[in-house]
Amino acid sequence: MNQPAVVVCAHGTDDPDGRATVLGIAAAVAARLPGVVVRDAYVDVQSPTLGEVVDELVVAGLSVVVVPVLLTLGFHTEVDVARAVGRHPGRVVSTGPLGPHEALVDALLGRLAEASVAPGTPLVVAVAGSSRPAAIRVGHGVGDAVAARWDGPVTVGFLSAASPTVPDAVAAARAQTDGPVAAASYLVGRGFFQRKLERAGADAVSAPLGVHPRLIDVVVERYRAGASELVADGLTPRPDA
Repeated sequence: MNQPAVVVCAHGTDDPDGRATVLGIAAAVAARLPGVVVRDAYVDVQSPTLGEVVDELVVAGLSVVVVPVLLTLGFHTEVDVARAVGRHPGRVVSTGPLGPHEALVDALLGRLAEASVAPGTPLVVAVAGSSRPAAIRVGHGVGDAVAARWDGPVTVGFLSAASPTVPDAVAAARAQTDGPVAAASYLVGRGFFQRKLERAGADAVSAPLGVHPRLIDVVVERYRAGASELVADGLTPRPDA
């Protein structure tokens, strides 16, 4: 009997670097889960679509764990992912988004170190943003989690749909210091939002979380939890069997 397949489900982007990031995440997950079928899929902009990939895997006789490589709940997880999963009750499960998760804070702090941002530098944690209050609360929660581990002032800025905007947050931080201000990217990969962040006025900007080992840890953890749900139905062996 086959282990459940895993679908690494991303938003989708026209940015070549962003596309490469998703493929890199899928490859890293495959390396961590030998013997498991790993596919990439998207809910917008690019193909293959999540529905197409899930249908194909089910027709091939596999059960499927969808891991949305998204950082918070939103329309895509609540509608697009739910629709693709709902067509195959008992055969397909979704784990929900990657965040919030302490391992993602590890990844964010790792990217800051790679960008040579000195501890104590005023920091703006840049999140994508949403009009949904729950998603805004998650963004502030990420800022709180970073602040608990960063030796310096931390604020949150949003790249869309919510306030304060990242440029406003950077300006406010700069008004409180004579030194540089850094921005920490709480994004999965390069694309429109990362380019917008790089124009927001910070003196240093970290790279997106990308194919960071701690992000891969979260994907694998989510997969194992989802696979356990399918095991409970007796359809598949345990993912570590």
